[in-house]
Amino acid sequence: MTAEWFANWFNEDYLRLYAHRNVREARSVADLIRARLPALARGRTLDLGCGAGRHLTFLSRTQPAIGLDLSPWLLDAARRRQRAAPLVRADMRSLPFQANTFTLVVNLFTSFGYFLDDAQNAHVLREVARVTAPGGAVVLDFLNAPHVRQTVVPFDRRHVGSEWIQQWREISAGGRFISKTIVMEAAGTVFTERVRLFEPRELAAMLADCGFVVAEMCGDYSGRPLTSTSPRAIMMARRPSRGE
Repeated sequence: MTAEWFANWFNEDYLRLYAHRNVREARSVADLIRARLPALARGRTLDLGCGAGRHLTFLSRTQPAIGLDLSPWLLDAARRRQRAAPLVRADMRSLPFQANTFTLVVNLFTSFGYFLDDAQNAHVLREVARVTAPGGAVVLDFLNAPHVRQTVVPFDRRHVGSEWIQQWREISAGGRFISKTIVMEAAGTVFTERVRLFEPRELAAMLADCGFVVAEMCGDYSGRPLTSTSPRAIMMARRPSRGE
């Protein structure tokens, strides 16, 4: 297993820190996918980087859904939330599925861009293309890099449950990464998150390089068009059917 930051951070501390992420938001993105990709209600969905499984309940209302994540802690939380959903522990750079298995692959709430090497991030999308059936689709729900650079909050301190949390955020030289250092004061534990700030045009180009055709770019979970001030960059792309 990799020793990079994400290998150990997505644990019980992470679940406590982000307990505010709510069901309403998960339902919103699932409803958006269902509205914009209605023809996909006949196959299987892969929730790639499913985390604690908050999206799986809603995704599985359209077609059977499988969750995949690297974190054993988050998968345990997903099992408690969604006992019937098949869950797989694996690295997204090497998906344990046959080619053309899924009609829909979703990667939601910035579960992408974790690798320092752009080639590894691109390889994730090649794996997604491999397991997506012709005529299927991918939804990549990513942060909107221009908005992040405009609105980043360098420091905050807040109360989470019974704990005080300090958070420092920094944009790297050249604007390629955003990192967040998290200090849990009582325990003295320190974690760092780091995400590559891909521009929307870069995401679209990476998807195109993998054979996808970007059909739509949304800027939030209500489906408004993507602009430089949008909070999200939601890419909806299709893998052409054979003969197209």
